[in-house]
Formats: sequence, C-alpha cells, structure tokens
Amino acid sequence: MSESGQFSADLSGSLEQDAAPDEGGVRRTLGWAFWLCVGWLVTIVLAALLAPWLPLKDPDANLVNPDFGRPPYSPSTTHWFGTDQDARDVFSRTIFGARVSLVVGFVAIAFGMVIGGTLGTLAGYFRGWWDRVVSFVFVVLLSFPALVLAILITSLLDRGLVTISLTLGFLAIAPVGRLARATTIQYAEREFVIASRTLGASHSRIIVRELLPNVVIPMGALALLGMAVAIVAEGGLAFLGLSVEKEETWGNLILLGSGSRDLENAPWISLSPIFILFLTVLALNYAGDKLRAYFDVREISL
Repeated sequence: MSESGQFSADLSGSLEQDAAPDEGGVRRTLGWAFWLCVGWLVTIVLAALLAPWLPLKDPDANLVNPDFGRPPYSPSTTHWFGTDQDARDVFSRTIFGARVSLVVGFVAIAFGMVIGGTLGTLAGYFRGWWDRVVSFVFVVLLSFPALVLAILITSLLDRGLVTISLTLGFLAIAPVGRLARATTIQYAEREFVIASRTLGASHSRIIVRELLPNVVIPMGALALLGMAVAIVAEGGLAFLGLSVEKEETWGNLILLGSGSRDLENAPWISLSPIFILFLTVLALNYAGDKLRAYFDVREISL
C-alpha cells in the first residue's frame, strides 16, 4: 500500500473510532425523564418569579366562607390545596413559599461554588503548601457536623434570608472545593495546559481560559444536587425553629401543619408543600445525576 493510501486508511479508521457510539453500541442521551425534570424546574421557578402577577389568592388573606363551615377547608375547586387553620389558601402560600426556598437553595450553592470552587481550583493548580493548607481546611469543614454548625450560626445570628442562605452556602464550600481540586489536578497536566504554559501564558490566563471551562462542567452538575440538599436543609432548620423569620418557606409551611391534630384532621396543610418540595428535590437530584453521568462518560471517552 502506498504512503498516501496508508494515511487515508489510518484517517478513516480514526474518524470511524471518533464517530462510534458509546460502549455497548448505544448512543448516550439525557433521556426524556431528564427533560421532564427540567420542565418541572422551569415551571416552578417561573411560578415563583411571577407569583405576584399570577391570578392567585392573597396568601395572607383570611378567606373565611360560612358556606364551608369552620376552617381549615379541604381541597376543592375553590382552594386547590385547601386552606390552613386561618383560612389562608395553601396553594398560594406554597407558590409564594417557593420564592424563598428556591432563593435559599440558589444562593447557598452559588456561594459554595464561588468560594469552594476558587479555593479548590487554585489548590489543584498550584499544589505545594497552598494545596496542603486548603485541603486541610476542607477536611476540617467536612469533619464538623453540618447540622450542628448550621444550628450554631443561626442561633447566634439573625435568622434572615441572607444569614440562612450564606450558612448553608458555607457548608457547601468543602464538597464543591474538593470536586474542583480533583478536576483541576486531572486537567493541569493535559497537553493543552502544558502547551499554554510553554508559550508563556500567565497563571491567570491558564486557569481562566484553559482549566475553568473544564472545571465548571462537573461543578454545574453538582450544583443541582447541592441546591436540592440546601432546600431540604432549610426545611430541617424550619422544624427546629431556625429558618427564615417573617417569610413563608416550604419548611415553615410544612411545620405549620405538622401538629398531630392537624395531620389527623387536615393533612393537606403539610402534605401539599411536602409534595411540591418532593417533586422539586427529585427533579434537581435526577437532573444533576444525569448531567454528572453524561459528562463523566464524555470525559472518559476523550
């Protein structure tokens, strides 16, 4: 075979290998369930953002109706999720409660990604004493009981939206940072990074232009999982009376109907926000897990 023929054969084989389906002969996709979860998340986020302009009942109004007797009223076409003991519409309160719960989850994981991601990326890139110090800080944070730390901070400080969000964000620093560090180490010795370093690129340029785009991908998948954990953690703090004050959250709404008498006579008061919380956390967990698996597979195939 001529040299040009051999080159064409090698090139053809290379292209066929690159275009081959994933292991098992099945083309990997995110799947319809992933997009169903994304659709739910988009719906609940839009409902929370547009709640003041949607045709919802006033969440703080006492909608007493003599025809229905004494509140709480059971679910009906008038009150989809029923009402609480003060005749307040549970559906409206659940939608408005999503505004605070989603903000807590988003701010918490965003804070964890910015702080933890920055520390982890720098530790994985520079290594040496900086890596040892940052890794020790991560180990200390992971060793301290997260719930105890959250209770300690919220007990000493005010229980405003910012405090609760940053407290949960502080707990996310170590998990996000360890992932960022591991991913940075994986890419720091790759050819494109070595080439940039050989050409005289500065450390900041290498980190921002070469490493960060590859670190953000797995961190983005973890962000969805972390947001779900933060939303559930807010609900746990609510049961301890340490969640956001003077604001309706899913945790506070669940707590309102968690009494034994309420659960027996009017279970919809707590079950309705529990159901919405469950669907949202399920969607976040499933979407995050699918994204992580999807991009990890792409990583291995490089």
